Amino acid sequence: MVEWEEAALIVSVQPYGEGSALVHLFSEQHGISHGMVRGGRSRRQSFLWQVGNLVMARYRARLAENLGSIIAEPIQSVGNRLLDFPLSLAIVTSACALVDGALPQGEAHPELFMRLVRLLMLISLEPHMPSVTPYLLWEKELLAELGYGLDLSVCAVTGHRENLKFVSPKTGRAVSEEGAGEWRDRLLPLPSFFLNTAEDGSPEEWLQGMNLTGHFFSRWVFGVRHLPLPFARERLLNRVHGLVENGPDVSV
Repeated sequence: MVEWEEAALIVSVQPYGEGSALVHLFSEQHGISHGMVRGGRSRRQSFLWQVGNLVMARYRARLAENLGSIIAEPIQSVGNRLLDFPLSLAIVTSACALVDGALPQGEAHPELFMRLVRLLMLISLEPHMPSVTPYLLWEKELLAELGYGLDLSVCAVTGHRENLKFVSPKTGRAVSEEGAGEWRDRLLPLPSFFLNTAEDGSPEEWLQGMNLTGHFFSRWVFGVRHLPLPFARERLLNRVHGLVENGPDVSV
C-alpha cells in the first residue's frame, strides 16, 4: 500500500468516468502523482479541483504502479481567483502544464516545488497586470532542474562577461555583442532581466524570453520525445504577442 499526505499543487484535471476526475498533483516529496478523485466534477467539488490550487492532499494506491485515489482540502485557491484575469491565468496554467509534461512521475523536486508555489502566490496576490519576468526566470530554473541549464555567465566566443546580448540556439551559452559577428542573425536575443533579476522587462523583452526558453524546451525537453510544447504554454505565448501588438491590455 502506498499512502501519503502533504501539500500539493493541482497541475492537471481531466474528466474520468461518470463524474470523476483524473488529477495530476505536484508535491514537494513525491513530485508528480496521478490519481482519481471520485465525484471530482460534481458541483460540490469542482471549485476545489482547479489547476493552480494548493491543497492538502491525501493519496492512496494499492501498488506504486496503480492509479491512486485522492481526496483533499483547500489551502489556497489560486486558480479560482484568476478567472477574470486572462494573462495571470495563462501564466499559472502554463507553469503547471510544463511541470506536468516535463517531470517524471514520483521524482521529488523540492526546491522547484517551492519556487513554483511562490510564483503562483505572487501572481494570485497581484493578478491585474502581472509581470511575466518572474515566470520566465522560473522557466529558466525548470530547464536547469531538468539538466539543461543555460550558461549566461560569460561569452562563449570571447570569454568576457560584458555586453552579453545573445544565446547560442545549439549550446545555450551566452554570446556578447562583439562575439556575435556574422552569426548575429542566427542567435537568440538575450533579455537583460535574465542577467539582472531586479529588472522587470518590457512586453517585447518578455516575448524574447518566451522564444528563448521555448526554443530549449522544444529542443531538449519535449522534442526528444517527439512532443509539442504544452498547449497552455502556446496560449501564454500568444497572449504575450498580444501585449506587444496591442499594449498592456490583459483582455488580449
